[in-house]
Amino acid sequence: MNATPSRHDEARGLWLGLLGVLIFAMTLPMTRLAVGAADDPQLPPLFVTAGRAGFAGLLSIAYLWLTHAPLPRREQLGAFAVSALGTVVGFPLFLALALRHVDAMHAAVVTGLLPLATALAAALWFRQRPSLGFWACAGVGCALVAGFALLQGSGRLSLADALLLGSVASAAVGYVAGARLAAQMRAEQVICWVLVLSLPLTLPLTAVSWPVQPVRAASWGAFGYVTLFSMWLGFFAWYRGLALGGTVRVSQVQLVQPFLSLLFAVPLLGERLEPLTVAFALAVIATVFVGKRLPAHRPVAPLPRDIPLERQA
Repeated sequence: MNATPSRHDEARGLWLGLLGVLIFAMTLPMTRLAVGAADDPQLPPLFVTAGRAGFAGLLSIAYLWLTHAPLPRREQLGAFAVSALGTVVGFPLFLALALRHVDAMHAAVVTGLLPLATALAAALWFRQRPSLGFWACAGVGCALVAGFALLQGSGRLSLADALLLGSVASAAVGYVAGARLAAQMRAEQVICWVLVLSLPLTLPLTAVSWPVQPVRAASWGAFGYVTLFSMWLGFFAWYRGLALGGTVRVSQVQLVQPFLSLLFAVPLLGERLEPLTVAFALAVIATVFVGKRLPAHRPVAPLPRDIPLERQA
């Protein structure tokens, strides 16, 4: 069992965790800036998805070589595949497709359910039985997101909302698979191996989806951000923070991520911060806050204490 972190390590962990949250909070507006709106398209969503993972995978090769990281074992390959499908393919692709049609603030509210969805996926993966209170919070969270989407869509749910929910589900499953692997090797090595093992898919897709039309420099800059920071360095800060300060305490800073995404969308994209959007975002954050504190009963394969579950890239 891990020792209780010292005050110094806990403080460092909280600051590194906050740095990770700040990095990831910019993922939504930066992805929107990279792909552009439907009436002003920039980089293709497939290129943003494959390219960010492909280039980060090349960086990961250097990191794994410099740190003399051990090779994955054969029995781990299944979990690596699930993690890659969720975090390398599903989450960024669904997100990029959705952000062609909705603004980053809308996406921030819907994807605010990710920590709760990850907790649910973890409970199912590790054969735990969530409490009735947890299910109630999950139901309230889904109702809030559905209500927000209906209000924004003039009484109709859009395809973009379905894509955003698909991104949440993909990320939740992918993060839990990665968390299982993080019990067996350093978490930084997990994300690097996920990216490296995905290269046979991501590099060819990057090549075939390379944009042929002119793209604004700002969109290329946003693509560079989601590649270097959202897909790679953000995980290093976040995982190191969790390891130093403890998962339970440090992960709480993630609750501010949806609100930070709303704030970043104002200067980066010129979006207006509407009171209704803020109200729904705060309601979702409150629901997640309560839901994460409710226990899961009858654990068959309990999650090791310091495995990072909650992450949005």
